[in-house]
Parts: sequence; structure tokens; C-alpha cells
Amino acid sequence: MSPEGLLIVDKPAGWTSHDVVARARRLCGTRRVGHAGTLDPMATGVLVLGVERATRLLTFLVGCDKTYTATIRLGQDTVTDDAEGEVTAAADASGLTDEAVDKALAALTGEIDQVPSAVSAIKVDGKRSYARVRAGEDVALRARRVKVSRFDVLDRRHVSADGHPVLDLDVEVEVSSGTYVRALARDLGAALGVGGHLTALRRTRVGRFDLAAAHTLPELEAAAEADGIPVVSLADAARASFDVRELTGDEARMVGHGQRIPSRKPLREDPVAAFAPDGRLVAMLDERGMLARTHVVFPVP
Repeated sequence: MSPEGLLIVDKPAGWTSHDVVARARRLCGTRRVGHAGTLDPMATGVLVLGVERATRLLTFLVGCDKTYTATIRLGQDTVTDDAEGEVTAAADASGLTDEAVDKALAALTGEIDQVPSAVSAIKVDGKRSYARVRAGEDVALRARRVKVSRFDVLDRRHVSADGHPVLDLDVEVEVSSGTYVRALARDLGAALGVGGHLTALRRTRVGRFDLAAAHTLPELEAAAEADGIPVVSLADAARASFDVRELTGDEARMVGHGQRIPSRKPLREDPVAAFAPDGRLVAMLDERGMLARTHVVFPVP
């Protein structure tokens, strides 16, 4: 039988998120594998996959906060806002001071309106933005409200790139769902008047799952041939990621049939994981009203 639960993968560079999903489908022996938010091919780090019924949890995990480490190169713009794109403009970054950089970083911290990168996967009239850009179209995406909880500089290096003076910043950022770190690099460079792009990106956390829980693809290949794929069970994943409500036996039966029950804490915005007395995850609940309704029900397999 295929495993069921969340599979936390440390994505390697050069792989698309779909590539990783395809490999996981083969290793797990099932087509029912999905991911909770893509990573660019250049990026590495935490990619959360759902296997079998756990794919139903992915909708709720997409909205989790995330943490990244990255390297921002100030002094060059690229067409993709990262190192995979052609350099479109360059400026001398040798005169940038720590004070100027820190002021610009502060302006990009907190709640901000961010225009996503034009080569993002956002759909415009049913077609991915990056596909429109590659087809030669000019794409203007709308700004969206995001939150940058932390934007810390870990190291600063004045270096030369192709004989051009640039400033490389190693940073760590903690952001809300929907925030593009590439766009932060672009906007930081624009604010400083020298341009900017990403040269490295590693996602270190999605919600409560970090690199300590992640497995490399070679580790998963070995596990598939030995004891089995190391998934986080459906119940453990829900308890780790969401508010929990313990149901009575009668409540569990009602919820299992999609019936409404009184909310335990009316008006709470976040989804609630509802458990039967035997510890089984029954459903994800919406308790924004006086009566809790089911987002999704997990029938007994």
C-alpha cells in the first residue's frame, strides 16, 4: 500500500516542483501526490507534499508563513529578477553604505504592497504570467498586500561580477504566503538606485515544518527500497499545523456526515482540525459562524 500523509522534501536545485511531485508519485506508488506551494527551479529547500488523503490538507497549508535564506546581488537587474535571467541593466554598487541598505530594508519590512515578478506562475486570463513573458508579451501584474515579518542581513560582500562592482547580501526573510523573495530583491535594488536580483534562494520553513524534517531525494530513494517512505501521518500533520478541536463520539458522527455542529470558538478565522475520540482526523472545520461547517471531511479509509 502507498503511504499516506505529508512528505517533507529538501528540493534540489535545477528541479521544478512538478519534477519532485513526479518522482514522489513513483516512489510512493500513487498518482495522488500534490504540493503546498511551488519553488522555482533555482531554489532549494522545504517543499511540502501531500500523499493520498493528505492532498486535502494542502489547500490549508498553502497559506502558511515561510522562511527563506537568500543572496541578493545589488548592482544588476535581470529579466527574471534572479540569476537565471539575462542582465538587463547594471550600476556601480561600490558606494552603497550599510546605512543606506538598512534604511531600504526597513522600508520593505512589515505590511507592504508588492508587485509580483512578471515571470511568476500567477495566471493572467487563464495563462501563466511567465508563459506570456516568454511569448514576448508585456505583462503588468497587480500589487498585492503581503507581510515581511523579518528581513535580516547575515553578511555583506563587495565583489565583482563580470568585472562589475556589486554588493552581495546574504539575508534571511520571514514572509507571508504569496510574497516573492525575487520581488524583494528587485525592489531593494530599485530603492537604492542600482538594481537587484537573487543569486541564491533556499526555503528553510513552511509553517511548522523546517529543514530538520525534510528529506533529500537520494534519502527517499533509499527509504523506498528499505523501510518505506517517511511521511508525517495525517493526524500528526493536522495537529502540528492547525488549531485542534476534540469531538465527542456524537459530534464526530455528525461532522463525518457533513452536518453542522455548534462552533467551539465562533469568529475564529483559521481552519480547525477536528478529531474523533479515537484520535482519527475527521474533518477540517470552519468556525467563523455560530455553527461550524466542514471545509473537507476525511472518511474512514
